[in-house]
Amino acid sequence: MKNLYQLKKYFLQYKAKLLWGIVFILISNAGTVYIPIIIKDAINALNKNVSSDVLLRYAVIVIITSAIAGFFRFLIRQTIIVVSREIEYDLRGDFWNHIQNLPMKYFQNNSTGSIMALATNDINAVRMFIGPAVMYSIDTGLRLIYVIFIMLSISPALTFYSLIPLPFLSFLVYYVGQKVHIRFTAIQEKFSELTTKAQENFSGIRVIKSYVREENEIADFHRLSKEYLKKNMSLVKVQALFQPTLFLLTGTSVIIVVFAGGLKVIAGQLMIGDITAMVMYLGILIWPMIAFGWVINIIQQAEASMKRLNRIFSEPLEITDSAETDTAITEIHGNLEFRDVSFIYREGLAPALSNISFSVPAGSSIAIMGHTGSGKTSLINLIPRLYDITSGSLLIDGKPIRSIPLSVLRKSIGFVPQEPFLFSDTIMNNLIYGSPEATEEQALAAARAARFHNDVQDFPEGYNTIIGERGITLSGGQKQRATLARALVLNPRILILDDSFSAVDTHTEEEILKNLREFMKGRTSILISHRVSTVQNADRILVLENGKIAEAGSHNELLALNGIYAGIYYKQLLEKELEEL
Repeated sequence: MKNLYQLKKYFLQYKAKLLWGIVFILISNAGTVYIPIIIKDAINALNKNVSSDVLLRYAVIVIITSAIAGFFRFLIRQTIIVVSREIEYDLRGDFWNHIQNLPMKYFQNNSTGSIMALATNDINAVRMFIGPAVMYSIDTGLRLIYVIFIMLSISPALTFYSLIPLPFLSFLVYYVGQKVHIRFTAIQEKFSELTTKAQENFSGIRVIKSYVREENEIADFHRLSKEYLKKNMSLVKVQALFQPTLFLLTGTSVIIVVFAGGLKVIAGQLMIGDITAMVMYLGILIWPMIAFGWVINIIQQAEASMKRLNRIFSEPLEITDSAETDTAITEIHGNLEFRDVSFIYREGLAPALSNISFSVPAGSSIAIMGHTGSGKTSLINLIPRLYDITSGSLLIDGKPIRSIPLSVLRKSIGFVPQEPFLFSDTIMNNLIYGSPEATEEQALAAARAARFHNDVQDFPEGYNTIIGERGITLSGGQKQRATLARALVLNPRILILDDSFSAVDTHTEEEILKNLREFMKGRTSILISHRVSTVQNADRILVLENGKIAEAGSHNELLALNGIYAGIYYKQLLEKELEEL
């Protein structure tokens, strides 16, 4: 229960409604347990030659009492069950907020499917504890107290005999609860695998079809689904044994009451109405006993799910505003400076960057080249604080990057990633995603600058065309140009292009760069590319090798060095000549 204790703050938030729910439970149960007393008196009255008017009065009292009990039971659901839905809403919101603010490394180490499983199955399991489990725990507990108190007032000895099976029931509940917890945890873990498989298949459907792997993926999914079924069946078997055993134990109590009570009636110690009431009270207890077992199952399932959720809630929000943040900073100009910066993705791995030092004056441009794995993307990911530096200093406008509010920093950076991502929405909404307040004219201007406008004109509904998930209906080049346009709409002080023209031909790239020159004036621009044609006009070029700066200078200076950059340049020049031939 230690994991479920984390829900305390949510319960306190809705304590008024929950307290009213408990009041309604008290009233509803009082009406429910009063009905057998009325019936007992009515049956006992039959031995006294009672009139039909008296019996009618008893019947009317039963109807009114049942109506009152039913009405307050309705109010119980309108308070406690409604609160469970409201807490579910709050919990899901907190989960989503936390997920959105987790660092990038969390998403590198955890699959999308497992996170989706937490957001659906696990939160729902916790909601079942908040609502039905809490409601029935209080309901059955109070009903048990009511019933036992009244049964003792009728016959202490008979009550004692009827409760003999209860110790066996307690042991059964404990044993089953342990089994349910273990098996439900395994079920949720397997459901995460199943969700991950489905998510990867939907995202990679183009690859699956290209390699004709449909049958293999179907077989893999069936295998995982069958394993999920087996784990569910192992839980069902435990639950299937639990319910009949509960009925057996409660049925044994009824047999004891009928037999022992019958002997007392024969001996004149009790009346038939008393035995009838005792049997009715045992009948009232049957549901609490069954509900108690059901509640134990729900609690164990919720405990397992909350444990998984708590693992995410305990993940630190490493990249966020802190005591170092200067809230007086409301804008940046774009002067960048790296001072002896090193970066490691996680402990135990080799450094992705080592002792990087360079500066980029505001409004100037810098290009970064290097072979695959040299650290280019790692370096530019530090600027919008997608990751934090491991050591050294990263300054913007002469201020440590941690002192700049995160929202101000990222709002000032237009980032075009190496792998373009578009949402399943209209083209226009994708373009203004980072600037919802942008006008249509600004969006169209950005699309023209990115050489994307003419492509949009060919779509059936223009900028209102809905593109598929991840922009699947667009070509690779169109996706890159769309994400470039999205960054331009932001009107950023710093523009980062991470190999953003790899999917377009050299002619289109030249046209885009020509359009961007006017836009890039007065902005700090950082270009990453494998093509010399993309970077040669930058004010300064850095060449990375194994996470270190191997060469630095202008295009002509680097050619004069006759090093890595010159080798790449002459190789690409030769390739171009061969293509022309």
